[in-house]
Parts: sequence; structure tokens; C-alpha cells
Amino acid sequence: MKQILKAMSLALLLSVGAISSCSKDTPSGATIFPTTPVARNTFERWLLKNYTNPYNIDFQYKLKDGETDLTYNLVPADSAKTAKLAMITKFLWFDAYNEVVGPDFLKESAPRIIVAVGSSAYTRQRTEVVGSAEGGYKVTLNKINALTDELLHDYSAMTEYYFHTMHHEFTHILNQRKPYNPAFDLVTQSGYVSGNWLNVSTRDARRAGFVSPYAMMNGAEDFAEMLSFYVTYTPQAWQAILDEAGTRGANLINQKLTLIKEYTQSSWGLDLDQLRDVVIRRGGQVATLDLSKLK
Repeated sequence: MKQILKAMSLALLLSVGAISSCSKDTPSGATIFPTTPVARNTFERWLLKNYTNPYNIDFQYKLKDGETDLTYNLVPADSAKTAKLAMITKFLWFDAYNEVVGPDFLKESAPRIIVAVGSSAYTRQRTEVVGSAEGGYKVTLNKINALTDELLHDYSAMTEYYFHTMHHEFTHILNQRKPYNPAFDLVTQSGYVSGNWLNVSTRDARRAGFVSPYAMMNGAEDFAEMLSFYVTYTPQAWQAILDEAGTRGANLINQKLTLIKEYTQSSWGLDLDQLRDVVIRRGGQVATLDLSKLK
């Protein structure tokens, strides 16, 4: 009995000591967090209004080691050119999807971070990397410093540099959230060549049932390439791909396109043909946008 009482007394003393010790850690001020407002320039306030507040997106244009791939030699993005691309990205990517499926889709599915980099990234094989998606939460857009006033009036070049990349990388994020039908990979299963796509010509790739040599990397890249090509190419340009592919190649491409349309409709309520119409219309308006002022 005495031993029990001693144990209880010891436990009580330890509890009192612990409470006394914890009380010393009580914050003396109103909060332990900084309350000074973050200083933002005009562009950063525009990003807050158009990206952060509506979509919870951190649009980064000041090169950070933690958000870039250190295996590449990269150049920071020019802030003025980044501002123009940010306006175009909103107009041609976010506003386009909003027009077709509504704002809730992007609020749930948009990347949490968009990183703008001034230069392209180049692999050891000297392959140019103009964008990437990571973990379903981040998209990197490279080659920002190549944006010129002349380029703004060239839809084909803008598509190659930026528009195609936006939709390609976003497709990866959608696929990570909701996987596509495995039947897609089986259509041209024998045609995937991994890194050997570098040695394939565009004509040969299309004859084999792929829209580009890079689509031959694997099924996931094939899916993203096809969707991004389809929504950024006019019907005439898409038909030119099918014509170059020939009867067999066109048949394989169309089989995969059917599966892609079924995926976007069943998984996201997204009509891919409607999205293409909106993207093409908006793409034709990019050259007329007033990119001199942040509104």
C-alpha cells in the first residue's frame, strides 16, 4: 500500500512538473506567426487575383532551386514576358476549360504550382524539353524568354512553344487523378520504343499510328501527345496528320482518339470536340489581346 501511495505521489509530482514546464512555452504575444503583409509588385498582385485566389495556384517566375530540376542549366524568366504568357495561359488554358466545363473543374484539377522558366531544358541527347508535369501538382513551362511580339502573331509557333505544352502536361495531371482505359496502350502496343523515339521520323511515326515520334515513348506520353495535338490543331491540320499516316496509321490513331474522347467525357464530363473548337477560336484571338496592361 505504501508503495502504491509513493508511486501515485511521484506521478502527481511529474504531472505538476510537466504542466509547469509547458506553461513556460506559452506565447507572450498575440500570435507566433508573422502578421506583416507580403510585399507584392503589380504583376504579383495580378497573379494573386487571377491564379491564387480563384484556383489556389502558386505561379512562380523567380527561379527557385527547390522547384527546378538541377540537372539542367536554366535561365530565369523575364518578368515582362512571363506576365504576357501568364495572361495567355489564363486565356487559352484556364478560360477555355471554364467555358466548356465550368470553373469547378479547374479548381479541383488544376496544378497547385506553375513554374515559369526563361530557357528550355536540354537533355544529354540535346533533346529540348519545353515543359513538364510533376506528381499531379506542378507544371513547368520553359522557353519563356523566346516570347516575342512577332511570335505572338504566329499561332503555329505559339502552339509548338507553349499551347501544346500546356495541354500535354495538364493531360498528365488528369491521368494521374483518374487513369485512362488500359485498352489505349494495346492499340499500338508493339510501337512503343522508349528512348529510341529520337531515331524515328515524323512520317514513320504517323505511319505506325502515332501523331509524333515522342508519342512512341510510352502509352502515357502517347495519350498526352494525342490529346494536346487534337485540341490545338485545326480540323484541317488534324486531317493532314491522318493523311500522312496513311490508311493503316490513320485507323490506329482514330481508334486511340475514340478512347481519349470516351475518357474525357466519362471521367470529366468534357466534350473534347467542344474544347477544341473553343481553343482554336481563342488561339486565333491571342494576337489581338492587349498584353501591355495587367487587368
